[in-house]
Amino acid sequence: MIQTEFPFILPQGYLDSQGELHREGIMRLSTAQDEIAPLRDPRVQKNPGYVVIILLARVITKLGTLEQINTRTIEELLSGDFVFLQDFYQRINQNGHSRLLVACPHCQGEFEVETVPLGE
Repeated sequence: MIQTEFPFILPQGYLDSQGELHREGIMRLSTAQDEIAPLRDPRVQKNPGYVVIILLARVITKLGTLEQINTRTIEELLSGDFVFLQDFYQRINQNGHSRLLVACPHCQGEFEVETVPLGE
């Protein structure tokens, strides 16, 4: 069975309007529709960089106890968390997992390690 959802922990966390900090979340693999739909959005047509905001809002299925994740949520993330999520998105969608191929500095043998979310 293919894994389609991946847990993450934000380095700093999203602080909601009630002062609650949300760090643990889940991101699912993107679909072709996830990547195509934002291109029709007027916000992306005005600012192509906005595509990442919409894309992350579509694929993050859980963030702490928030009932919904939308573009406003992503816009309000601290920069470090935003960069972390972009990297995490790229990793799971390019590789189909959150593991990294590494080489031992002593024997040069290669092996995969499961990434530990920042903050762990």
